[in-house]
Amino acid sequence: MTGATAAAGRAASRGRIDKREAIVAAAFTVFARRGYSQACVQEIAEEAGVAKLTVYNHLSDKENLFRHAMEAAADTVMAENIAVVDQLRDPGDDLRAALERVAYRMLRVCCGERSRALRWLTYAQVARFPDLLGTVQERTSDRLCEALADRLARLSLAGRLRPCDPTQAAGQLLALLTGPMESLTRLGTRKVSAAETRVVATAAVDTFLRAYGPASDGPA
Repeated sequence: MTGATAAAGRAASRGRIDKREAIVAAAFTVFARRGYSQACVQEIAEEAGVAKLTVYNHLSDKENLFRHAMEAAADTVMAENIAVVDQLRDPGDDLRAALERVAYRMLRVCCGERSRALRWLTYAQVARFPDLLGTVQERTSDRLCEALADRLARLSLAGRLRPCDPTQAAGQLLALLTGPMESLTRLGTRKVSAAETRVVATAAVDTFLRAYGPASDGPA
């Protein structure tokens, strides 16, 4: 195979991947707008800028398209949260302030349109797709807890937090954040302001540091 032929093959493969990703992204947009039952493949094709047959060639049917769209959306939400949690790699001298920033930004991701649509579609279609809840949770909250636990473990080893079970500590911090937010959003029926989000983040971190802050009387 010549270099030109190989390059052409790679370009074609990349083009196919890009088109598939565009279809999956368009599908999530349409499912979020219409719901699963009301969404149609033709509208998804138009959203993606491809022919209807192209959608079927890539994803075979509406059910398969929905599953891939939900998985891709969950992965995107997770990537956004991981980028936020990674800020704890270098929290600086003021750990409380760093935790509050991270907590606030995680909540803003949680309140974003993609996250809200993902939750709505998951719970709305759990009867039709009984494995969907577990799939989405594994790709979002479970992985987020693992990533946060890793950051907290390193902070504990560095003496910035008390010795602790990092997985338990991460789960408790997330619970302190998500519990009040679920109440504020009324399970997704209203948007929460940035000011409300900051209040929740500050209170959660304050409670968390009362339990896990260093034993010394100095600042965390």
